[in-house]
Amino acid sequence: MAAKSAPPLFLEDWLRSVSGGGSSRNTSAAVSRNSSTSSARAIIQAWAELRDCLQHQSFQSRHLQSLKTLANSQTSLHVAEPQAKLLLSILSSPDLSLPPQSYPLFLRLLYIWVRKSARPNSGLIDSAVEVLSNLFSTQYVSNKSPALFSEGVLLLGAFSLAHSASESSKKDCLGLLCRLLAEDYQVLGSFGELIPDLLAGIGYALSSSVNVHFVTVLDFVLSVWGKESGPPGSVCHGLMILHLMEWVMSGLSSFRSVEKVDTFSREVLETDKANYVPFAVVMAAAGVLRALSRSIVSGLGMDTISRLRRSAEDRIESVARELVSRTIEFASSDNDLADNLLLQCVSIALARTGAVSARAPLLICLASALLTEIFPLRRLYMKVLKPMHDSSAVPRINEVREHLESLAFKEAGAITGVFCNLYVSVDEQSQHMVENLLWDYCQQIYMEHRQVALVLRGKEDEVLGDLEKIAESAFLMVVLFALTVTKHKLNSKFTQETQMDTSVRILISFSCLEYFRRIRLPEYMDTIRGIVVSVQESDSACVSFVRSMPTYGDLTNGPEFSFLRKMEYVWTKDEVQTARVLFYLRVIPTCIARLPSPVFGDVVAPTMFLYMGHPNGKVPRASHSMFSAFISSGKDSDQDERELLKEKLVFYYMQRSLQEYPKITPFEGMASGVAALVRHLPAGSPAIFYCIHCLVEKAKRLCIEDFAHQADMWKNWQGESEPGKKILDLLLRLISLVDIQVLPDLMKQLAQLIAQLPKDGQNMILNELYSQVAESDDVTRKPTLVSWLQSLSYLCFQETSGSAASRKVVTEAKITSKQTPDLSHETSLNARL
Repeated sequence: MAAKSAPPLFLEDWLRSVSGGGSSRNTSAAVSRNSSTSSARAIIQAWAELRDCLQHQSFQSRHLQSLKTLANSQTSLHVAEPQAKLLLSILSSPDLSLPPQSYPLFLRLLYIWVRKSARPNSGLIDSAVEVLSNLFSTQYVSNKSPALFSEGVLLLGAFSLAHSASESSKKDCLGLLCRLLAEDYQVLGSFGELIPDLLAGIGYALSSSVNVHFVTVLDFVLSVWGKESGPPGSVCHGLMILHLMEWVMSGLSSFRSVEKVDTFSREVLETDKANYVPFAVVMAAAGVLRALSRSIVSGLGMDTISRLRRSAEDRIESVARELVSRTIEFASSDNDLADNLLLQCVSIALARTGAVSARAPLLICLASALLTEIFPLRRLYMKVLKPMHDSSAVPRINEVREHLESLAFKEAGAITGVFCNLYVSVDEQSQHMVENLLWDYCQQIYMEHRQVALVLRGKEDEVLGDLEKIAESAFLMVVLFALTVTKHKLNSKFTQETQMDTSVRILISFSCLEYFRRIRLPEYMDTIRGIVVSVQESDSACVSFVRSMPTYGDLTNGPEFSFLRKMEYVWTKDEVQTARVLFYLRVIPTCIARLPSPVFGDVVAPTMFLYMGHPNGKVPRASHSMFSAFISSGKDSDQDERELLKEKLVFYYMQRSLQEYPKITPFEGMASGVAALVRHLPAGSPAIFYCIHCLVEKAKRLCIEDFAHQADMWKNWQGESEPGKKILDLLLRLISLVDIQVLPDLMKQLAQLIAQLPKDGQNMILNELYSQVAESDDVTRKPTLVSWLQSLSYLCFQETSGSAASRKVVTEAKITSKQTPDLSHETSLNARL
């Protein structure tokens, strides 16, 4: 509920809703209020029972039940003056012996009366204050009821706010309220569910039209969290303070209570009091900023509004600066619990207040909060893994699920937005500092999540899944920040060196978190495109990025963690590492023209060939694409060296590809690699001859040996082809791709292979060749291909009656009977066939 909307009738319920505290719970210590409402008949009967109680001066168990029935109907219940008089008469009757549990219920009904009445009777309020004074001076002393304490504070605050109450009654209420706060606040340490009621009573008191005890009440709400036996601070309580102060400041400004506004500013925003708890001060200041950002402060002058805003921002900055100086090494997760809470409160406060002035301590503080509190992955990793190397430790895995449901994590998006907005406006030194923190965080998460995934997968999958949900959100945060950085730094205002360094650091960071990229994200692609364009302009940037890739040894040996040494490491099962390598395999081809050949050969090629054997199909596909990109690339400065490296790589490429085909090697990937090498290697290259030889041998084995028993495999050439038929199809396509120097050898080996196939296979391939040659418009090689195809057809027809073995002998004898002739003479090729 926004402050500019209709003011909340019951402030405590509003505080619960805006702070994520939920609705009040039924406990023995608190007044029971649930969502169900009693029927009109039950309410009428309850009032009748209470009148009977007063008339007969006897309080029975049914009367207590009547009080509960009425209190449970708070939302729909209206308490009129006669009924309020009835309640006061019962409370003040000397002849009635009331049970202790009835007093909170009486106070709750009086609270409903005063809050729902447009103008409660002044005399009746005076009587109620007198009854309360007597009650708390006698009954309360002997019955330390937490519920009576919270209901008393709530009712006294409501009376002090009532417009029709006399000034004398308001002062008495505030005096009694302050006495209760001072003497009995300790009960809050064990009954945190009463905090909303307490704060609501304080909010009413601060908004009263009288000024007495204003500072006392203000001091209490900002210091009670640090008192011995006081309530422990939490993000939920901090949010209640934030919205309470928003509500109070809105009310004071609406009623032009300039004196109280000035006092508030002086005591909370302009004075550094030792007893004030920092997280409460930050939230109070944020509440002021939130109120000032809305149109409801029209009752204050612009000078006052500007002064308040400046003072509130100064107060938050002061706390943030001190926090940063105290926790400068906040990347480690050993901060004090109070500092952890303060980090969360600062970040949530800034997220809920909207735009604030750009101040470096706020940016650094937000960076700290995001890395250690909003996405506390490193701390959670330590706690989850501790039992792995310390048998006496009990894993605290429940903390992972609790964090997923925490207020801080739910505010991650808003906090990231404020963080990115602040980054753009602060000084360059601070920008550089938080950039380094974010990029280092990404690398640490990569190393540590790798470790966690290897240990937990298959054993604690639920815990691992929850950790990865947090990491996915951290990835989104990094992407949004990286996009902000690229938009800000990749322009002419910054040096080329700065732009290159920034681009490389972001690419490395993205590679580390690639495993957590589970959705299509436009911001991610926009950032990648901008960075790649920048890296493509610099050889040094390209080399720097490529050298950041894990080495072959790192990839195959596994992470260096002592308690993992007993585990067998299988690199293909390391999904976090695989995702990172896949990122490199996809990005490096975009700038491969800038990459010197020795770097590719030493750094990229071993990893490329290793991951050609990965069982996840998209990984070897990317490896084959990498090979194709390198074979197709050129670099004027080292062209000769590059060509030599290409020749060398082809030999291993064919071995590696065909070794894993068809189980792992994707045919499309291998086909693209083969097409690239026959197009881009020099004419007559020995590597091309070797490639053709390997393909023919593989096709021969697959078609003749492995599938000899499948008589119907040649019935249909199209559709889902068998692996051997796919290789044959590739060889047929090479006829139109290889250079003229290689073509005779290709035709020779193809003829030998085709002649050994069954008749169905021969006919199918010949038909395919007829179609291919007929559609060809290559005037140089078409005449030769026509003559070769005619001779091959004749040869196959002539030898159909013979056995496969005899066909092979005859074919090889005829094919190799003469030296390879000049390709320009068609008759020579016919004779060779």
